[in-house]
Amino acid sequence: MKNKIYKNEVLDIIRAAISEDLGGYGDITSKYLISSDDKISSYVICKEKEGAVLSGLDIACYIMEEIDASLEFKKLKHDGQKLNCKDRICTINGPALSIIKAERTCLNFIQHMSGIATITNKFSTIASRYNVKIADTRKTKPLLRKLEKYAVLCGGGYNHRFGLFDGVLIKDNHITAAGGVKKAVNKVRDKIPHSLKIEVEVKNLSELKGAMSCKVDIIMLDNMDPKQAKEAAAIVKREMGSSCLVEISGNVNLNNLEDYCKTGIDLISVGYITHSAPAVDFSLEFVSS
Repeated sequence: MKNKIYKNEVLDIIRAAISEDLGGYGDITSKYLISSDDKISSYVICKEKEGAVLSGLDIACYIMEEIDASLEFKKLKHDGQKLNCKDRICTINGPALSIIKAERTCLNFIQHMSGIATITNKFSTIASRYNVKIADTRKTKPLLRKLEKYAVLCGGGYNHRFGLFDGVLIKDNHITAAGGVKKAVNKVRDKIPHSLKIEVEVKNLSELKGAMSCKVDIIMLDNMDPKQAKEAAAIVKREMGSSCLVEISGNVNLNNLEDYCKTGIDLISVGYITHSAPAVDFSLEFVSS
């Protein structure tokens, strides 16, 4: 797992999120109730009954720094760590007004990113029993891809390509536009650097054989059921051995995950872990004096 996400990588996102909440006017409720001199101790606690996998704690720290550099932020847990209900993940001490300003923005990131890490961990725990990797997709919320893919790593998953610019994946529309699998692969291969791998998405055995004949590096089985996937994976492994990885994508969930893992494939890419991960329940609490 990438063990840290740096502030300069996400500073624009953090500042935009703070601005969204404060709107240039600040917290109009708290500023009439709390003096700027009032100091307080606080902590963030996991309230998810079944526990969770933590992600986004560094982001919360960066937000606190942006709101008020005088705040003392102490980590009690770390991203990627499994949490039980009632576990405290950090303490924040300093001006109460500043903590309240940062509270919701911090919790929004932690809840969302920990949700992704937690559901990813559920998938990857099952898949690892079969030596199958769980990877994310580009189905992420706009502008949050770096954070969401980091959260996948926190949950024990793997990152697929980050965007359209860093990997070759020939999909159905490419194949249609190029006039077939072989034409698409050959056109790409003639133009890309030799070090780039080529992945091709196939929907049936005919397209599978076309991709195999081109000696591609990865074949993605698109929306195949477990029976079809098992047949396709067996053909690839028999004809190409370990020189070509087999990936599954589409319609995979926690209920059918084991069936897919038993088919002999190497990798499963799951859009659900980023686009539909349930948020994890966290709360920021003041310590009463």
